[in-house]
Amino acid sequence: MKFYSGFSLKNESYLFEAFIKDTEFTVCGFSYGAIKAFEYVKKELACGNRIDTLQLFSPAYFQSKTREFKQLQLMAYRRNEEVYLRQFINACFAPYSVKPLEHSVTILEELDELLHFQWVFDELQEIVEQGVKIEVYLGSEDRIIDAESAKHFFLQVATVTYIKNANHFLQIN
Repeated sequence: MKFYSGFSLKNESYLFEAFIKDTEFTVCGFSYGAIKAFEYVKKELACGNRIDTLQLFSPAYFQSKTREFKQLQLMAYRRNEEVYLRQFINACFAPYSVKPLEHSVTILEELDELLHFQWVFDELQEIVEQGVKIEVYLGSEDRIIDAESAKHFFLQVATVTYIKNANHFLQIN
């Protein structure tokens, strides 16, 4: 199993142990890491390599957010990266208590990429047609992404598990 971490994070896969299929041919990603996992799967398939399952945990889905929202996020990050990241992590855990996490070095370009990434139905459908099962996990109380819009989008090509009362980390307490 290959796991891609969320923006500013590392080693958070333990939060998703209840969902992860721990097999050699499974690729997982959380939030920003879902984008990276998807891109990895596309490359692997193009090289003729086997992937059975792509698991996307709270995938970074900002297609329903306005340009102004995205600009405000980037501006806030530029203004004070430490404050932005602290507020971001708090929002990821909301409405529940923050748990300890390991952090990675962040760069503005990664935030820009995750805010502006466009999930394309045809690209997702193409990997499904190559035999990859896509599983998407979303929390109904996610305060980072528009989980409802993400659910409707991904239902076209994936099995979507929508977890009542779960936050961005899919935690319910």
